[in-house]
Amino acid sequence: MNGRGDEQESGSRAERSEDARESGFEERMRELLAEDAHTIRPSPVPYTAIRQRGRNERRRRAAVAGAVLASLIAAPAGAYALAGGFGERGAQPAARQPSDGAPQTSAATASGPARPATDGQLLDKITFAQASDGLEKCLTAERGAPSARDNALGEAEDYRIILAAKSTGGSLPGDSFHVVGVRERPAGMRVVCDIEDGEAAGFSTGTSEADPPDAGPVVPDANSVGLFQQSAAGKGSWKLPFRWGVVGTVEPSVAEVYVSYGGANRRAVLDHGWFVASGLLGRQVTQAPRIKGYDSAGKLLYDSDQDKYWARTLS
Repeated sequence: MNGRGDEQESGSRAERSEDARESGFEERMRELLAEDAHTIRPSPVPYTAIRQRGRNERRRRAAVAGAVLASLIAAPAGAYALAGGFGERGAQPAARQPSDGAPQTSAATASGPARPATDGQLLDKITFAQASDGLEKCLTAERGAPSARDNALGEAEDYRIILAAKSTGGSLPGDSFHVVGVRERPAGMRVVCDIEDGEAAGFSTGTSEADPPDAGPVVPDANSVGLFQQSAAGKGSWKLPFRWGVVGTVEPSVAEVYVSYGGANRRAVLDHGWFVASGLLGRQVTQAPRIKGYDSAGKLLYDSDQDKYWARTLS
């Protein structure tokens, strides 16, 4: 009896011990599962930090946009290089924006002359402002006083500047240049203004009213020989290189004008009824510039060698 009871009691202790182990195992499993659940649970979304980053990014973009807008407002319209002459036959110089950044116009401003058709007509680094100032000084000097408005020369705003170049090889000492202005209202009048060290030093005029009745479709300005010929004082000993220019009027039928001088052939710019050509001579010459005009089909309309009014040799 006792043996059997002892066996039953021993079995009960074993069962209780097994139950305790199972209970401890289950409790440990629950703890491990709880720890794993905490480990894999995603952290709370940092809404505050995200909102702050968004605000910072918007502020940064607004600051960049403001800086770009300010730079666009402050930046000039453009800057452009000056040309030293006109191209050879078949290479018409392209019209460009003026070097001082102002937009190109076809009419005179309220306080000054109109711009040339291309910046290539402003030679030797002479700016449009310098050329305008020189023309104004010459007109003022010729009128005798700024208030004398009844003079036939008119005001600077009545003119278009078609050429400005250094007076190399001329009789003027110092830093000198000349400006060619043509009258817009009425048309056909031309003035050549010489500037020496910032002051008016010479002036000549011409008008299409003096053209012969049988003039052709191209009329070189024979009275502006100082633009392409050495002065009388330096005759026989030209100062080289010599900057030359040739100007004149053209009819609407003329599409191209070429000027040959000193071995170079230049295509002239056509500027509101005028032609303008320029270049540099590296040697003294005796033959005057030869000028030819063509229509849009390439037909020769004018040849200065056939013009009885144009001297073929230099005097």
